[in-house]
Amino acid sequence: MLSLALAGKPNAGKSTFYTAATMAEVQMANYPFTTIDANRGVTHVRTTCPCADREERCDSEHCRDGTRYVPVELLDVAGLVPGAHEGRGLGNQFLDELTNADAILNVVDASGGTNAEGEPVEAGTHDPLTDIDFVEEEMDLWLASIVERNWESVERQSRSPGFDIEEAVTDLLTGFGATEYDVMATLREIEYPEDPIQWTDDDREALARDIRQRTKPIVVVANKIDVAPDEYVERLLALDKPVIPATAQGELALRRGAEAGVLDYDPGDETFAVTGELPDEQAALLSELRETMSEYGGTGVQASLNAAVYDLLDHLTVYPVQDASKWTDGTGSVLPDAFLLPRGSTPKDLAYAVHSDIGDGYLHAVNARTAREVAEEYELEEGDVIKIVSTAK
Repeated sequence: MLSLALAGKPNAGKSTFYTAATMAEVQMANYPFTTIDANRGVTHVRTTCPCADREERCDSEHCRDGTRYVPVELLDVAGLVPGAHEGRGLGNQFLDELTNADAILNVVDASGGTNAEGEPVEAGTHDPLTDIDFVEEEMDLWLASIVERNWESVERQSRSPGFDIEEAVTDLLTGFGATEYDVMATLREIEYPEDPIQWTDDDREALARDIRQRTKPIVVVANKIDVAPDEYVERLLALDKPVIPATAQGELALRRGAEAGVLDYDPGDETFAVTGELPDEQAALLSELRETMSEYGGTGVQASLNAAVYDLLDHLTVYPVQDASKWTDGTGSVLPDAFLLPRGSTPKDLAYAVHSDIGDGYLHAVNARTAREVAEEYELEEGDVIKIVSTAK
């Protein structure tokens, strides 16, 4: 399962975002380091289910009238403060938790209502743009310190015949989630001495920065847009990086209202309907939220998750079936499973994602939409329904 991690300074709204996205109860308060131990839960990305092209909807509990929600892991850990890579606050604990994340959601207080340390200040008095670069910088310097502490092992290997720097650096960074391809691409991108013994701190830092960008890409979540000065939001959205305007508090209110049966709302919808009686105060707040959603196309929580998975990580959703005509599994359930795979994946990659034995026994695949066999090198597309034929059952 893909893993996304929430990053940001304390009190930016990470725990509210986490609760809204997972509907798991966590501690939320208006002071730094509300989150001490990491919260790990399941949220979903949203896409169109293939059953939307059929007369009847599928049997998946994750499908809502043709809208499919595909599970991903979401991690919420302690907030970052300046100097976190040196151990300030809960920095080391936070950064270590990021190791297995595939992408980062940097939750920023767009209202400017919290200072660099995460302490509440008057809205509009802190520049949220400074919070974006600071998170990236702390992550880069943290990884650079890891490379520095372990570089001696690369130096020792360099004295052996047949030394391969790509292999040595890959071994060093495997725990951080870097693949051999990531390391190869980075070493092609940066300049460095051939002899690892001659590498400087600047060389190792350049390595760390490029690896981090490749293995831990970041989507900026401009949170609290409902109370943010317009100029702050405009400056954030003008940045040359993925920025999603959001109100995690608004999303949480909508999901709780839907659970209570007084609102008709699915995560990611651009609006909602009131279906029950509400106190005047709540009705007024929802009216303001509706205006915010109209301006930004929703609350931004679902859009942030989708941006991380479908845009930043460039994944697509594929549906394996056993019966290509009925789109069912072995028990007769219609489209029960959905897999997120990197763009460029093939039917054989899907087979291995389902089970290693099915991948090992792969024979061929059938595109259930066209009822035609596809080549092994066929590149899967978003929404493909694929029957895998394998010697394994």
